[in-house]
Amino acid sequence: MSTQLEILKTYSSVVADTGDIDSIQKFSPDDCTTNPSLIYKAVQSNKYSKLVNEVITNSKSRKFNILTEQIDYISDQLAIAFGIELTKIVPGYVSTEVDADLSFDTSGTIEKAKQIINSYEQSGVPKNRILIKVAGTWEGIQAVKKLEAEGISCNCTLIFSLTQAVACAEAGAFLISPFVGRILDWFKSNTSHDYDSSNDPGVESVAKIYNYFKKYNFNTIVMAASFRNKDEIINLAGCDKLTISPALLEELSLSKDLFEPKLTKLQADNLDIDRINVNESSFRWHLNENQMASFKLAEGIRLFNKDMLKLKDLIKSQL
Repeated sequence: MSTQLEILKTYSSVVADTGDIDSIQKFSPDDCTTNPSLIYKAVQSNKYSKLVNEVITNSKSRKFNILTEQIDYISDQLAIAFGIELTKIVPGYVSTEVDADLSFDTSGTIEKAKQIINSYEQSGVPKNRILIKVAGTWEGIQAVKKLEAEGISCNCTLIFSLTQAVACAEAGAFLISPFVGRILDWFKSNTSHDYDSSNDPGVESVAKIYNYFKKYNFNTIVMAASFRNKDEIINLAGCDKLTISPALLEELSLSKDLFEPKLTKLQADNLDIDRINVNESSFRWHLNENQMASFKLAEGIRLFNKDMLKLKDLIKSQL
């Protein structure tokens, strides 16, 4: 009898959400996603000291005006070094994130994205293996629009609302990462309702985005992210892609309970869904009126930046 992970792979493309290179091979995912928090945890674990030391050593052959320039360079190259190793394991895409402190800087995001792609290409990894992760702010989405027009594929992350998702799709984003668990976290902390697998607001949010995209034939891939439990994953089976932590991949691989896809294009086509108009003013207004989405977007940027700063402190201690 097939495991739930094997069944899931027949409905959705399974992606590993980790910076831990060793944990990926066991589950044979199609793609892999990383972020500053995952890279920091991987470096902190000391499992990849050789890789870290190589990046630091290579940096010493370059000239920097000040120490912070060297630290910034090393942090960028570490993310790319992990990405290069991941491309050797997964057959598909590896997502590498632009610095969180560029989330409101369109030109800065574009410049950093091009630097990342250039570094990958210089290391022999073609740009068609890499997705540049950009936060789903208005400024980030405008950067994505320009990058996609230049042939650089992007993953719009920290998506908490349909408005964000539609803006990304209309900008031509290759893929979006709508979050599930962080939405549930917010509702648990800010409402008095009881939530279970039948009324999970994070699952409902992703399903709404998926159905809208299929109804109106957007090509942008929907990749649900940030899962808190196995039920959330099962209840989004059929979504284009699902990026899942090693712990939950393990849990799915140990279960043989049967399930059917919960999301299908046929189902979406039969739904009555109003088309929405998204421009800068409506984007900012809808995000302002969506307390959960505006809070979680800002919090996500802060947390990624916090872990990036921790990573840079760790690098500094090793120089």
